[in-house]
Amino acid sequence: MIGWTKSCPNIALPLHLPPSKGIVHMTSQFSPKSDFLRTLMDRGFIHQCSDFEGLDQKARSGMLTAYVGYDCTAPSLHIGNLISAMMLHWFQQTGHRPITLMGGGTTRVGDPSGKDETRKLLTVEQIEDNKNSIKGVFGKLLTYAPDGNGAILIDNAEWLTKLNYIDMLRDIGRHFSINRMLTMDSVKLRLEREQELSFIEFNYMILQSYDFVELARNYNCSLQMGGSDQWGNIVNGVDLGRRMGTHQLYALTTPLLTTASGAKMGKTASGAVWLNADMFSPYDYWQFWRNTEDADVSRFLKLFTLLPLDEIARLTALAGSEINEAKKVLATEATALLHGRLAADEAAETARKTFEEGMAAETLPSFNLPVGTGLLSANVAVGFASSNSNARQLVESGAVRINDVVITDTRRVLLADDFRDGAIKLSMGKKKHVLIKA
Repeated sequence: MIGWTKSCPNIALPLHLPPSKGIVHMTSQFSPKSDFLRTLMDRGFIHQCSDFEGLDQKARSGMLTAYVGYDCTAPSLHIGNLISAMMLHWFQQTGHRPITLMGGGTTRVGDPSGKDETRKLLTVEQIEDNKNSIKGVFGKLLTYAPDGNGAILIDNAEWLTKLNYIDMLRDIGRHFSINRMLTMDSVKLRLEREQELSFIEFNYMILQSYDFVELARNYNCSLQMGGSDQWGNIVNGVDLGRRMGTHQLYALTTPLLTTASGAKMGKTASGAVWLNADMFSPYDYWQFWRNTEDADVSRFLKLFTLLPLDEIARLTALAGSEINEAKKVLATEATALLHGRLAADEAAETARKTFEEGMAAETLPSFNLPVGTGLLSANVAVGFASSNSNARQLVESGAVRINDVVITDTRRVLLADDFRDGAIKLSMGKKKHVLIKA
C-alpha cells in the first residue's frame, strides 16, 4: 500500500495500518535531510509517519502540498487543534504549501474518533457560522496567497455535498473493507464499550479518505497531517488514493497532547482552552501557559512558540525558581503568536501587577454583576467553576477570595461595601483573578 514505515527515536510505530502487501515495519533510526521533517523532529511534532524516507526525499525534491482538516463543531478551535496548525506553519516556513481544509461537509456527519457518544448534529447555518468564526485563527499562523507556497483555505462541502450516493458506493465505497473498518480505533473502542455507533458516523472515515483523493487530484496534495487519533482515517486516505490512481500519498501525525503528569492538555476548571479571544481571553490564555508544569516547559516552548531552539535550550537550562522566568516567556510568546504582541505584553503586565505588586489592575478580565449576586453564582459566571456545586467545593476549601480576603461562607453574596472604586477583585487560588463591576 504505502511501501515501508520507519521509526524515529522516541517515535511510535504505526499500530493500525490497514493490512496490505508490502508494508515493512522497521526500527532503525532515521535522520531526516529535508528542512521540513528535520524541523518537526527537532521541535517534537512527529509521532507516526507512513513512509519517513519517501516523504523526506519528496520534501527535498521540490515544493510539497499538505493539508490538515478542521471540522466546524464549535465557534472556535481549541488548544488541541493548535499543534496541527503549528505543523502547517513550519511546513510553510520550510518552503511548502499548506492547505487548511474546513469541514463544512464532514461536520454534517460527525467524527466518532475519541468520542463515547454521537456528536450533536448541527444545522447547515450553525456549521457555516462556526466556520466563519474559526477561520481567523489561521491567518495568524499562515500566509495566504494564490501562488508560490501561499496557504489555501478550502471547504470540503464543495465536493462532499455534490456526491451522488449510488455513485459514491460504486466508485469509493467498494474500496473499503468492513472487516478493516471495524478494526479502526474510532469504531472498535465504541463497540467494545457497547456504545452505539450510528451508520452516519461509520461513514465518516470514507468521507475523510475521499477528501485526500480530491485534494490530491485537484491541488497536487501529497501529505495529510493530524493528531495521532486520526491515524486510521489518514492511512485509509493514503490507501484510497492508491486504489483510485492518485500519485503517492503520505500520512504524518503528532503525539497525543498530554502534560508531564499524564493529564490531557487543554482543559481548565471552567472548560476548554479556546483559541478565539471572545471565548477565552488573552489574559486567561497567558495564565494557562504560565501555569505549565516545570517538566513541560521545554516541550511547549518548542511546540507552541517560534523561538529558536538555542534560545529555548538557554531558557530551559534555568534551575529552581528561575524556571518561572521561562514560563513567563512561554506564556508571552504563545499569547503573542495567537493574540498579538500588544495583548501578550498587556497580559504579562497585568499578571506582574496582580501577583508581584498585589494590585487589582484595571486590565484584568472584568464582568458586570449586580449587587446581591450569590458568591457561588459569581464564580460560575466568571468561569472559576463549572457549576454551583463545583463553586461550593471551591469556597468551602478556602480557594475563593473577595478583595484578597478568604471567604468560606457559601451563602455569601456580593455586597455594596465590597465594591472599591467601583469594582470587586474576585480571586480563585493564587493565579486567577477578575474584576466584578456593578
